[in-house]
Amino acid sequence: MRKLFWLLTLLICTTSCDDGDIITVEIEFGDTFKTCGELVFFQIKEFPHESLSLQITDPSVTLDDLLEVDDDGELVTDTLIVNINGDTNKFNYRTYNSDPTTLFCSPVPPSGIEIIEDLLSTEGEAGIYIFLLEDDEDGIPADMEDENLDEDNDPSTNPTDTDGDGIPDYLDFDDDGDNVLTSTELDLDPDLDGDGDPLTNPADTDMDGIPNYLDDDDDGDGVLTIDEENFSEDQNPANDFTDPSIADYLNPVVNTTVPATAYRPHVINQKFTVELEIKEVRLPTIDLNEFDFGTLEGDDRLESSRIVTPDF
Repeated sequence: MRKLFWLLTLLICTTSCDDGDIITVEIEFGDTFKTCGELVFFQIKEFPHESLSLQITDPSVTLDDLLEVDDDGELVTDTLIVNINGDTNKFNYRTYNSDPTTLFCSPVPPSGIEIIEDLLSTEGEAGIYIFLLEDDEDGIPADMEDENLDEDNDPSTNPTDTDGDGIPDYLDFDDDGDNVLTSTELDLDPDLDGDGDPLTNPADTDMDGIPNYLDDDDDGDGVLTIDEENFSEDQNPANDFTDPSIADYLNPVVNTTVPATAYRPHVINQKFTVELEIKEVRLPTIDLNEFDFGTLEGDDRLESSRIVTPDF
């Protein structure tokens, strides 16, 4: 939990405090925030009832705009810096008479919730930072799908592409380009070493030293796995059976050739992280220089995918 201590200077004398007295108030919010509407970001606290919120209308963008990815899987925008001015871009600290959880994102404001104090900053800066992680989720960690020839331990630079289809192995859910998913070929692991890890003893049907998930002829019958679709030409040799007990691409006795005409569409999974930082704001009676909202949570758009079909 992030803790921020604010000094609130009493501007009005009361019967219990002399003019100029200072009260130290501890305001503790979590390290995550939520969003609704176009670009409204907020944090709420139930006890005491408080909120921090940022509403951006200039520039006119949406969260979908910020999560836009180009055809190469790169973020179109990874940083958005906006000026807080109290008009088009507002940063507020509010207190309430009851739990404000249902107040935000509700088309009809709930009754019974009153704002006790509403402080608005007329200056400051908000920085929104977007990060994207892509993965093929084929059961092999990304750092294990790169030969690391450049010795930088980063699979995205000079990446290994076993089948040469233009999709690096760490994003390719069919590493050897045989139209059988890598995850499917890993599931064939007999686990002879008993450790439950398919990578320590990967299936190698033809025992040629190349594991099935990297072998374009899994059964070693001279016919490429991709060309062993003898019944259903649907870019999936794993569902073609001459012998009901074993797929043709794993059966060296069956070597009928049906030339493939296309690669199957590849699904690349995407996970977005959105972070928000507020700097140099000025709120009445509150001395606040900056605040870290943490990371966005609770939005389905933070997980997505894109489809890439390699040229055959």
